[in-house]
Amino acid sequence: MNLSQLEFGALLSYTPRGSTQKALHSKNVMQALKRDQFVGEPPILMSEWVARTVKKKMADLPFASFFQPNTVLVPAPKSSLMQPNTLWVSERIANALVAAGIGKQVAPWLTRTKAVPKAASSSPSERPTAEQHYESITVQGALFNPEEIVLVDDVVTRGATLLGCANRLADVFPQCRIRAFVAMRTISNSNEFEGVYAPCIGTIDLYETGDTFRRP
Repeated sequence: MNLSQLEFGALLSYTPRGSTQKALHSKNVMQALKRDQFVGEPPILMSEWVARTVKKKMADLPFASFFQPNTVLVPAPKSSLMQPNTLWVSERIANALVAAGIGKQVAPWLTRTKAVPKAASSSPSERPTAEQHYESITVQGALFNPEEIVLVDDVVTRGATLLGCANRLADVFPQCRIRAFVAMRTISNSNEFEGVYAPCIGTIDLYETGDTFRRP
């Protein structure tokens, strides 16, 4: 893999640990996001809420520059093989962003050819590496060369999925600028968690050991 670092932007945050009201609320929001449930009043899908919030707050978001008029949004594939009528939250978020006028178009170019363990339900030592993600994904259906790509995902922990995806895209589009947007980032240390709405920009780095490290 040629890319050892990927820049990303995140809108929300949650902590899987902690028992404060803020921590518990963040877990509920994460579950609503993963299931793309209806939220708010009047109710809208969580994916649409993310897109509307990005559009409303765009001028103040640190990752606003990611979304140019020519930006192509590529949803990150699920860890499992896609089945008919499967909920694909990353694609829903990407579609909602474009529907809100953010980005040029959605291009579902990344396809999982081999299932990998789901990171959220695996111990840290058993989570797939960036290289394992890279080896289990192909690029299909690309009919033009984009200038800007933003990978879209629902939740990021260490960032192995996104880095594997970015490297696979970089193989096909070596001249393209590739970055990532996630609706929510995980904060493992509950003492560092400040609230659900926490827009940030950061990086995902690939170490020589094969491990990925996300900051912040």
